[in-house]
Amino acid sequence: MFGIRHFKFDSMTYVFHYKNGSIKQEGRGLSFFYFSPNSSIVAIPMGSNDLPFIFDESTSDYQTVNIQGQISYRIANPKILADVLDFTVNKKGIYQKNDIEKLSQRIINEAQTATSSFVHGIKLKDAIRSAREIEKQIQEGLVSSQAVGMLGIEILGVSILAVRATPEMTRALETETREKLQQEADQAVYERRNFAVEQERKIKESELNTEIAVEEKQKQIAEKKMESEVQKAENERKLREMQLEADIAIENKRNLFVEQKAANDRKEADTQGYVMETTLKPYKDIDWKTLTALNNNSDPKFNIALAFRQIAENAGKIGNLNISPELLESILND
Repeated sequence: MFGIRHFKFDSMTYVFHYKNGSIKQEGRGLSFFYFSPNSSIVAIPMGSNDLPFIFDESTSDYQTVNIQGQISYRIANPKILADVLDFTVNKKGIYQKNDIEKLSQRIINEAQTATSSFVHGIKLKDAIRSAREIEKQIQEGLVSSQAVGMLGIEILGVSILAVRATPEMTRALETETREKLQQEADQAVYERRNFAVEQERKIKESELNTEIAVEEKQKQIAEKKMESEVQKAENERKLREMQLEADIAIENKRNLFVEQKAANDRKEADTQGYVMETTLKPYKDIDWKTLTALNNNSDPKFNIALAFRQIAENAGKIGNLNISPELLESILND
């Protein structure tokens, strides 16, 4: 009524109440009456905002990449922003101009400017894999931008959601990548087979080395056995030689003993012969009859034998002599 109105703003809105071109009051979440013919109200939202963007850039190999992301920001100095852009609201609280879009476009332009110099210096493949670097470039570009500083805003963060090539190039890259992956798979199969062959070779080589080692050990064992047998034969030969030497020594000693015994027997026989010869020498020239008589043998049989001998010696002088068996028997019995 009569041009007097009332405004009530929430705590996330910074309000400037201009009266006759001068600021009468300002602050967040104000509630006041004003006279509309000589007043204007500027309302600046203080909350954080997420600004999506999408733009195309060319790489150093003349390929187009599509960059999608969003920028988070908030209005840090509403007074500076109010001096640059128009955020005046009408009596219904609706902005008279759409300067919020200007703010968004200026931020996007600065982001694109920060991105262009980086993307233009790399190739397509590198650009597709450089999301983090692009985020960093945009963040640093916006923070250091004078235009953004003149808007009185604070950049909270930058997120790159996608970096894509054109559909044709994407298919080409997919084909190239597929072929490369296939080549890598083939190379992996080749390396795996080669590794298997190499392992098989090593196993066979190890088996051969084992067989060689076994043969060498067997050869050494055989040589050791042969050396043992040779040593055993040598020891047996030495034992036989020692036995033969011992037998020879024994035989030599036995021969010496036999010779000594024979010499002793010979000496003893010579001694006995000498004794006998010396003993019988006095009787050498004596007649045997005399010796028989000296014997003084009283055996009648002996005397009969001597008688018969004398008869035999004088048989040529005897004409006839008859001796009957009965006579001999009676003589012998007597």
